[in-house]
Amino acid sequence: MKRVLIISYYWPPAGGSGVQRWVKFAKYLPAEGWQPVIYTPSNPEMLAVDKTLADEVPPEAEVIRRHIFEPYSAYRQLLGRKSASEGGSDEVNPVNSRNKTLMQKALLFIRGNFFIPDPRCFWIRPSVKFLKKYLKRHPVDIIVSTGPPHSMHLIAMKLSRATGLPWIADFRDPWTRMFYFKHLSLSGPVIRIHRRLEKQVLDRATAIISVSPSVQKDFRSMTDTRVELITNGYDESDFDNAVVESDGYFNITHTGLFASDGNPLTLWKVLADKCASDVEFRQMLRIRLAGKTDREILEAIMSAGLGEHLRDNGYQPHPVAVKEQKSAAVLLLPLRKEPEYKAVLPGKLFEYLAAGKPVLGIGQSDGAMAAILKEAGAGTVADWDDYGSISAFIDSCWLHFKADDPYVPSGDISAFSRRALTSRMAALMDELIKLNPDEK
Repeated sequence: MKRVLIISYYWPPAGGSGVQRWVKFAKYLPAEGWQPVIYTPSNPEMLAVDKTLADEVPPEAEVIRRHIFEPYSAYRQLLGRKSASEGGSDEVNPVNSRNKTLMQKALLFIRGNFFIPDPRCFWIRPSVKFLKKYLKRHPVDIIVSTGPPHSMHLIAMKLSRATGLPWIADFRDPWTRMFYFKHLSLSGPVIRIHRRLEKQVLDRATAIISVSPSVQKDFRSMTDTRVELITNGYDESDFDNAVVESDGYFNITHTGLFASDGNPLTLWKVLADKCASDVEFRQMLRIRLAGKTDREILEAIMSAGLGEHLRDNGYQPHPVAVKEQKSAAVLLLPLRKEPEYKAVLPGKLFEYLAAGKPVLGIGQSDGAMAAILKEAGAGTVADWDDYGSISAFIDSCWLHFKADDPYVPSGDISAFSRRALTSRMAALMDELIKLNPDEK
């Protein structure tokens, strides 16, 4: 069996979409003739914990865990915060446009300007040293790095150069064109360093993978390296095995991370107005949250007078989140209020599609997510302030619910199954190992 070294910061027991992408690839790679060898920290900073994801890792996989030093423990202590494993409740993404205290600004400046490309940079040199020795005893056929954090790409770049192995750089998010890059308080020289490192990764990789068409287009404009599109997806087995029974309520459900800079204030207004004008709707409405939610979201729901309808279940294991998706009347998917999010295809989008329930996206109506929803016939995307479109969509879903007339998406989503995506990934790896490294 061919072997692929996968360098990933995120791995179970960490939870979230950043973990699921390569856990699912690893799950199905053995059937494609590839043994996954995962290199990951033994003590990573975890935004969420989901021990159920470890059950997805196939027995063929080899997992190598090595200690990492990073400054987050000191950062948390200065701000009085706990990690996810300690029950902490940090913001979903503290690097945003919100007003910050002087201490937060200072720490953000230090993070951005002294730890390049990210606070995992201290792991680069020891990882390269260890992996060079490891590969002499346990050869692999190809290297894959997945980021962010982009330090993983720098490990792979140095390792590929030292060994001559082909290397795929998988970008789950962009680098310098990611929405939070502009919020890092970076100095001019540091910005230039980031761009230089990004260019090196793009140019030296054997192939680049992006998860959205817009990012693929951007990368192709920046390098002559081959850039492939392999999106996130859904695992059929997750949904086939999820048995749910309706609780009888009109559930508007959001799963996963819910950030304050994507707070759908107009939606809360629509729901409050409909509760005031429709007694039956008020009795049947439930707003169900299954994931890590910023405090501002909860406060906005309460301020809109919707507190009695709120069911905040906190972060849930992935199988529970899937059940929440399948039992929804409407699946809610707001994007962050950042122009860069026009290019983003959130990982949960594909699971929402697999759940077969109508999706209300909130964000850019001409963005990448809107195009997928339209193609799949699975919902709509309304602007954050588009009261009329949001209200009309909720009304339509409410009528379907009352008539017991399930909404059935009209498009074919099979190309987004994890099996199909893994088959494409394996085909790419098969092709690259046959090429001369100089012929990329």
